[in-house]
Amino acid sequence: MIKYSREFLEQLYRTMVRIRFCEESLVEPILRGEIRCPCHLYSGEEAVATGICAALTERDYIFSTHRSHGHFLAKGGSMNELIAEIYCRESGCSRGRGGSMHLIDLHKGMIGSVPIVAGTISLALGAALAVSIQRKKQVTVSFFGDGATGEGVLYESLNFASLKKLPMIFACENNLYATHMPIQDCRVSNDIYRIAEPFCIESHVVNGNDVLEVYDVARRAVEKCRQGLGPIFFELRTYRLRGHVGPDDNIQGTHTDIRPKEEVESWIRRDPIKAFEDYVTEYHLLDKQALRDIQRAAEIEVAEAHTFAKRSPMPDQKELMYYVFK
Repeated sequence: MIKYSREFLEQLYRTMVRIRFCEESLVEPILRGEIRCPCHLYSGEEAVATGICAALTERDYIFSTHRSHGHFLAKGGSMNELIAEIYCRESGCSRGRGGSMHLIDLHKGMIGSVPIVAGTISLALGAALAVSIQRKKQVTVSFFGDGATGEGVLYESLNFASLKKLPMIFACENNLYATHMPIQDCRVSNDIYRIAEPFCIESHVVNGNDVLEVYDVARRAVEKCRQGLGPIFFELRTYRLRGHVGPDDNIQGTHTDIRPKEEVESWIRRDPIKAFEDYVTEYHLLDKQALRDIQRAAEIEVAEAHTFAKRSPMPDQKELMYYVFK
């Protein structure tokens, strides 16, 4: 068994719990209409963002997708600024102009998220190229979903990244559904990691619900990228516990979700947070009181972030065209 410090295990757990509490806190405000922008909740996929970002430094870059809250928080983004942005308030990370799917924190290396499928892969490629040209040691991670494997820009980016040996990690979060279409209905092969092989890129299939496995693979990949041995491709198999967009596609039995009840329940039993709790308590790495303390701190932080957001002003209508490229 690999040795991890207590502080590091607490850090991983804290990050996952902060993400989960954040996401679940949005459910009621969405249903009440207090939050109006579309929210693609990350509940169930926390181990992916947590494990990968734990292997990065603040100077490394990440690019995200429509399901971006977890990436933003795992990379060190402010809870207050995230919640305020979701409420479209001036104090949000994008000054209330972007909402849930347009998150950014340049100081933490969260370069941005875009709702267009595969929309940030080429942007991440450009950032990795710039780092390579400047001979810096930063690593760029491109997060994207399994649906993005149907977009040509991914294959163009794989080819170019391999050609130039860029310090880039392609992180495909495979939650088995592209919106509401199951993966077997849109791919001949479910082994997404193999799409990197024709481009001579090292690739791995990873249990995306095991935060320590994700971290260990990511740590080795980051080291290789810093040594000029990139790029590297991950297929991280995971599952969203909420709807595609909003909380209730499946949980409340609406008609928009076709996922079988038995499948959802089987993945609930593989909840990454519960699995981590079982692991650290079984091996006496963390005790239950420590876990409860972390949960309570996250609960307070999230509640305070909602209060902060609701007390923050909306953007001034007179500034509608500010921060817009013309």
